[in-house]
Amino acid sequence: MGILDLMLRWPVLRQIARGDVKALGETAMTERSRTLEPRTARADRVVKSVCPYCAVGCGQDIYVKDERIIDIEGDPDSPISRGRLCPKGSATFQLVTGTHRVQHVLYRRPGGTEWERLPLEQAMDMVAERVKRTRDETWEDTDVNGFSVQRTLGLAHLGGATLDNEENYLLKKLFTALGIVQVENQARI
Repeated sequence: MGILDLMLRWPVLRQIARGDVKALGETAMTERSRTLEPRTARADRVVKSVCPYCAVGCGQDIYVKDERIIDIEGDPDSPISRGRLCPKGSATFQLVTGTHRVQHVLYRRPGGTEWERLPLEQAMDMVAERVKRTRDETWEDTDVNGFSVQRTLGLAHLGGATLDNEENYLLKKLFTALGIVQVENQARI
C-alpha cells in the first residue's frame, strides 16, 4: 500500500480528493461505520410499555434479546408521545439495567437503632404478611347497624402521580378485592 493510499484512508483527505466538502457521502464512512447497525436490530422481540416517570403515559418500545433488555426507545405508535421521550423517559434503560439500581432495602426493626440490609424479596414478603395480618385483624363483616360491609378500615392506599390509568385501575381492583375502601390518588395531571 502506497503513501497516497494510506493517506486517502483518512476521511478528511478523502473529502478533499472527491470534493465532498460537507462529508455527507461515502467519504465520511470508515470500515467500522459501514458495519454499524442499531442496537435494536438484533432484538428477539419488542415489548410495548409505558414510561414510569410521570402520569403523561408516553409509550415505550422495550427491545429484548435473550430475555434481557437491550434498549428502550419511544413508541412511534403511541398516540400520546408519537415516538418521543423526554430526557427522563430516554434514561429509562439506565433505570432498569444500571448497576446503581438498588437490590435491597434498609430496615430498622421496631425499637432498633441500626439499619440492616434486607433482600428486596424478603422485604416484599414482610409487607405482604403485614397487609394480610392487618386485614385479618381489622376485618368487618357488618357495620354497627348490622349491614353487610365486608371491609377493613385498617388499611388505606395513596397512589402517586407516576401511576397511569391502567395501573390505577389494577390497584383499585386489588384493594377493593382486599376490602380496602380508602383508596386515593395524588394526581398532578
